[in-house]
Amino acid sequence: MPGVFLLGALALLLTIALGLFFLLRAPGGIDAFLAILLFGTTGVGMILVLSEAMDLPGLMDVALAIALLAGILGVVGVLRCWPGETGD
Repeated sequence: MPGVFLLGALALLLTIALGLFFLLRAPGGIDAFLAILLFGTTGVGMILVLSEAMDLPGLMDVALAIALLAGILGVVGVLRCWPGETGD
């Protein structure tokens, strides 16, 4: 059964590699920001899959911390980069 989880982690790693290829070809701006958020989400998924594969429940806490930081990064990025009203 751990082999299935390791295969899933490999598939997630391949999606990160494809995302990195897109990031290097992206024009920048919001596309690059969303690609970086996708790396965080995929990384959390990969950590959770590896946690089950290696039977290390402590990795779930690490994944939770990274997910919380990625959520904060998403909010800050939207507030700083989104064009719109100035809020005066």
